[in-house]
Amino acid sequence: MTTTRNGDNGPAPPLAILAELTHRCPLRCPYCANPLELERAAGELDTETWARVLDEAAALGALQVHFSGGEPSVRKDLEALTAHAARAGLYTNLITSGVLVDQARLEALAAAGLDHVQLSIQDSAPGNADRIGGFAGGHERKMAFARWVRAAGLPLTVNAPVHRQNLDRLGDIIDLAASLGARRLEVAHVQYYGWAYRNRAALMPTRAELDRATETVERARARLKGTMAFDYVVPDYYARRPKACMGGWARQFLNVTPTGKVLPCHAAETIPELAFDSVLNRPLAEIWRDSAAFQQFRGTDWMPKPCRSCERREIDWGGCRCQALAITGDAAATDPACALSPHHGALVALAEADSHATTPPFVYRRHGGHAGKEP
Repeated sequence: MTTTRNGDNGPAPPLAILAELTHRCPLRCPYCANPLELERAAGELDTETWARVLDEAAALGALQVHFSGGEPSVRKDLEALTAHAARAGLYTNLITSGVLVDQARLEALAAAGLDHVQLSIQDSAPGNADRIGGFAGGHERKMAFARWVRAAGLPLTVNAPVHRQNLDRLGDIIDLAASLGARRLEVAHVQYYGWAYRNRAALMPTRAELDRATETVERARARLKGTMAFDYVVPDYYARRPKACMGGWARQFLNVTPTGKVLPCHAAETIPELAFDSVLNRPLAEIWRDSAAFQQFRGTDWMPKPCRSCERREIDWGGCRCQALAITGDAAATDPACALSPHHGALVALAEADSHATTPPFVYRRHGGHAGKEP
């Protein structure tokens, strides 16, 4: 089997489109999933082009659009794009740091048709949250923003990336999310791509810290059952089986970058041998169906041994191609997160070494090609 198909017309439609409107962001998080080479504002798609992309996504069969970045609210046309997506029949979700949106603008977004908000927080302790995000006063602004979301009647998800520099407050982070009225909390151990890969030694927890965090989440999940749903993502470096990255390569999601490139996942550009089509040159449906980059790792025919004969091949879909490249040098290799990979031991050894090393300063995400160092 190569992929889920829609009759004889090609792959089934994507569930959602991740619309990366911009790479601009006031925060400088050292684990940002954006690429190390950030796109400038001058290269971003204009409003008309984004509107066409949203129409094409809806016509393709997508159900949701996630407005993301960077920080999507730096775009002055966010209300217009939200309204256009709503008219196209897409469920609209805003993934935001919350620090640039005041109450009036949030109400305008809700009036435009915004359905849901995902707010990222860096810690429960304001000082450390601001240090991690590289933005003074950010935590206080986030708390005000969360209250406005609930006052506007919008459902709230809290995204809490966790790592060795905030894990000791995981219980407090969970309580904070509950106090904000979040319906869902994503406790996501940092995944080591992009800026997080560069900062791996500053972020990697020990195995004991991971185990304690898992216990904390399980206790809270039981305590808050029926009040707040949990998503929990462990770091691949300590896993024994790979996750189905993005639901499988080019199976459920597509990502459109600020300049219009269409990717199967946000980190796919780290694979240098792949060329990605742009919405400026090719219709979205055609890219989804026929793009060589999307076909490269879609389904199971591409898989090496032992993946090809594994009973989980249509569960994890081979895991993460970007991680395979980063650790083994081969994007087609068995994901090192799998215990059956010959590189699994090396992955665990990297995690152990980084997690027990002296914590280096953060290399902060920033535009301009000169990453900022933590003082």
